[in-house]
Amino acid sequence: MAAMEQMHQKQQKFAEQQADETEDMQHGPFPIEQLQASGIASLDVKKLKDAGLCTVESVAYSPRKDLLQIKGISDAKVDKIIEAASKLVPLGFTSASQLHAQRLEIIQITSGSRELDKILEGGIETGSITEIYGEFRSGKTQLCHTLCVTCQLPLDQGGGEGKAMYIDAEGTFRPQRLLQIAERFGLNGADVLENVAYARAYNTDHQSRLLLEAASMMVEARFALMIVDSATALYRTDFSGRGELSARQMHLAKFLRSLQKLADEFGVAVVLTNQVVAQVDGSAMFAGPQIKPIGGNIMAHASTTRLAFRKGRGEERICKVISSPCLAEAEARFQISPEGVVDVKD
Repeated sequence: MAAMEQMHQKQQKFAEQQADETEDMQHGPFPIEQLQASGIASLDVKKLKDAGLCTVESVAYSPRKDLLQIKGISDAKVDKIIEAASKLVPLGFTSASQLHAQRLEIIQITSGSRELDKILEGGIETGSITEIYGEFRSGKTQLCHTLCVTCQLPLDQGGGEGKAMYIDAEGTFRPQRLLQIAERFGLNGADVLENVAYARAYNTDHQSRLLLEAASMMVEARFALMIVDSATALYRTDFSGRGELSARQMHLAKFLRSLQKLADEFGVAVVLTNQVVAQVDGSAMFAGPQIKPIGGNIMAHASTTRLAFRKGRGEERICKVISSPCLAEAEARFQISPEGVVDVKD
């Protein structure tokens, strides 16, 4: 009888442990090692990991053709891997009410300005791509620096309680700005800098390769924000003229797709800055040159929310919501100060 009771207690304990584990697993993506429990050999899991697939989600979201290109993984193995991944990751339909409940829990990261947060309905949304474009000196990089600090704040202060990742293609990242902004929010400067992972991108291929490294870092620690400043600067110089236009757009599309994958997998807020080009045509004679973002339709379709920044009077800047699935077209004024993005002081 005692043995039976002991067995029962053991089972109960095991069930509780399992429940705890599944609860833990619910938050964040499944590490790729989970596939071993579904009968995938550890050697194959290692091959997937070496190819930059660090989570079960990344396997489930990859097209079959991409998995076939991994060295040492045969046709039959790919089918087995896809089947194992789709059992762990829900890929079917759900009801809109379920989705609505999930969307209510989406974290938004404050921009530092109340006015700006108001038109963004709370701040920069996690799990999607936000694109910011504007001329030089319109405040794009300054907002990126502010977000690097605010994403580390607790949730009740409009933060994301996570680290930040910064891919810098223009060489404009300045850690001392983060220290000034951290002071404003009462955060420890040394900790803030420690929580920002920085990489300088030197060419477009390098910029894409950095995303593989980013994915493996996101498995290890909780990141709330991923910044690419600027996503298009290197594309303007690596590809030139009409002849290379389709190659450039294809490369850019793949890069943006990888970013979207990171946002889906890890629920990070992806913030891209984009450069502009002046449209010099007939209308320019009367109204001055019209400014439009580069990257064409591929860039426009890839970003979930698109914001345009322009200069106002003095330190004042204006942000306009250009396209978004749920935000109204609106404008907000903000100011750039030593402590980052703030509300306009009248």
